[in-house]
Amino acid sequence: MTERLGLHPLWVLLLMPLAGALVTLSLAPFDFWPAGILSCALYCYLLSTCDSGQALRRGWLFGLGLFGSGASWVYVSIHVYGYASVPLAALLTVLFCAGLALLHALFAWCYVRFVRPLPGGMLLGFAALWVLFEWLRSSLLTGFPWLYLGYAHLDTWLAGWAPVLGVYGLSFITALTGSCLFLAWRRRQWAALAVYTSLVLTLWVGGAALRQVEWVVPAAQQPLTVALYQPNIPQQLKWQRAYYPAILGQFDQALDDMYGYDIVLWPESALPRFYQQARDYLDPVATRMQQEGSTLITGIPFREPGNGSDYFNSIIALGTGEGVYHKQHLVPFGEYVPLEDWLRGLIDFFDLPMSGFTAGPEGQAMLRAGDFRVAPFICYEVVYPELVARAAQRADLLVTISNDSWFGASIGPLQHLQMAQMRALETGRYMLRGTNNGVSAIIDHRGRILVRSAQFEEAIITGEAEVMLGSTPAAGFGTKPVFAGCILLLLLMLVMRHTLWREQK
Repeated sequence: MTERLGLHPLWVLLLMPLAGALVTLSLAPFDFWPAGILSCALYCYLLSTCDSGQALRRGWLFGLGLFGSGASWVYVSIHVYGYASVPLAALLTVLFCAGLALLHALFAWCYVRFVRPLPGGMLLGFAALWVLFEWLRSSLLTGFPWLYLGYAHLDTWLAGWAPVLGVYGLSFITALTGSCLFLAWRRRQWAALAVYTSLVLTLWVGGAALRQVEWVVPAAQQPLTVALYQPNIPQQLKWQRAYYPAILGQFDQALDDMYGYDIVLWPESALPRFYQQARDYLDPVATRMQQEGSTLITGIPFREPGNGSDYFNSIIALGTGEGVYHKQHLVPFGEYVPLEDWLRGLIDFFDLPMSGFTAGPEGQAMLRAGDFRVAPFICYEVVYPELVARAAQRADLLVTISNDSWFGASIGPLQHLQMAQMRALETGRYMLRGTNNGVSAIIDHRGRILVRSAQFEEAIITGEAEVMLGSTPAAGFGTKPVFAGCILLLLLMLVMRHTLWREQK
């Protein structure tokens, strides 16, 4: 049976996943940013005349292409480090991507059923609904704020909008550019082409102009000197008790080159012991750090006294610094197991080392590095724009630590790095990123990587980090204005449909 759009079902079956995969092509490590715009234009085309039932199927196929290409790195965690067989790991990866794709099925259904018929629905409505569903994906259950359209534009003219509207604003402009491209092709009239071109040029040229704005300025004092240690410890060996002395020996050999820097950063769970058990090693290091005027910031599991079986994925500051932060946003299966009583013991993947963490509370205090306030984020947390924006208002510097070894040589770690860059650009703060096996980096307040390590190598990278004064609109107001604007836009379209359009008819 031929689809109403005039395309054979086989073409729809091929084009929808392709449209989703184009989003992945626009992001790291491919960085072909026009692909995200083409994705939205093709998506608009394929949803332009179908009914809501067809939209459900087409949206799911789009989501399958998006997450199947952009998030398939979970296979590495499940198979290589979760010890699941190839068929089982492939099945779990497909289920994961197919489940996430249901959100795009819902998006397509809502768009065709409610938004497309509105005045301006195929132009502004598509972009507004896209952003709202990106937000929904970051909030549902524990959230999966990954593969956003806006991340492709760290280095384009649209980057000027990031300190104002954040990544969601960039996603809106990208989706709107795609819908303008589709509508200009569809109408093929000079007047329509002029309108859509003017709208797109206004947004893109406006972004270019905003890139010249200095939202923050360096503080008067000298920049901080920083050293980031990337130990590149094999994930298969890290949690084996017999390998612990070798880890301490490796850190001992590297330590002499790190003393004397203002901040020394080690990665997530740098030492595979609870802090209370590792103090025999860390206390002398902290004393030497203090003598040298250095702050050591390191990730390490932490057990609060009197909490019984509760333990946390934490980051602590030692030496001239102080403070403890417990991770709030835990990764399912890697750090906690949903439906634990049912799933524990079924397969090795549900029994990964240290997969019983407790989530830390909200509103935790900043870390201190000398006289400076440091906002800490552990691994996955840096991909939450609102969480980082709230903390950045009170921080002089941002620090994120991670152990991307779980994702091997896939595209996942490079996507993760790109998102950390966006947080620095949004908030106008330097970001120090320390990882176990790459990519560790010093990122400036404009999201540019100043120094970076290679992947899968032991390395110490050094450089400077400026303390910035002032705040960006995106850090000050967070993500709420963009969401409120999208909701208001859809409500105005609805009012117009039931007033002006009805009167004209």
